[in-house]
Amino acid sequence: MSTDRKRIPASAEHAPLELEHFLPYRLSILSNAISQSIADDYQRRYDLSVTEWRVMAVLARFDGLSAREVAERTLMDKVAVSRALARLVEAGRVTRGIHAGDKRRSVLGLSDAGWALHDEVAPMARAREREVLAKLDGEEQRWLTRILDRLMA
Repeated sequence: MSTDRKRIPASAEHAPLELEHFLPYRLSILSNAISQSIADDYQRRYDLSVTEWRVMAVLARFDGLSAREVAERTLMDKVAVSRALARLVEAGRVTRGIHAGDKRRSVLGLSDAGWALHDEVAPMARAREREVLAKLDGEEQRWLTRILDRLMA
């Protein structure tokens, strides 16, 4: 079978992304590396997944959210959040109640056991954040904060 079309090298035809220079990829890799370095410790100690920890951290900061609101605040998949919440409720780390003004809406919060776990894991996360930020001087840290704030706005 012959073709009149010249064979074009794949790189010229498809122009793949240079991932090592692609900002979303680099941010994702950095975020995953930092999150996993923290998670390695709490996953072993407490049988807690990254998604479960993120849900707990959000509920510690914003008590009384619905599952949908947790998913919106974390930008995580609703199914992943739902599974994490089911495990957290089953483990007694999160409570699920009914909203006073809307009986169809559940409200979530950390239980006493959830707060106890949060109060052990949060300092580990803060320590890892300090280790990462220590690679930057004070001015670079302030710039990083400004840049992230602007990109997230």
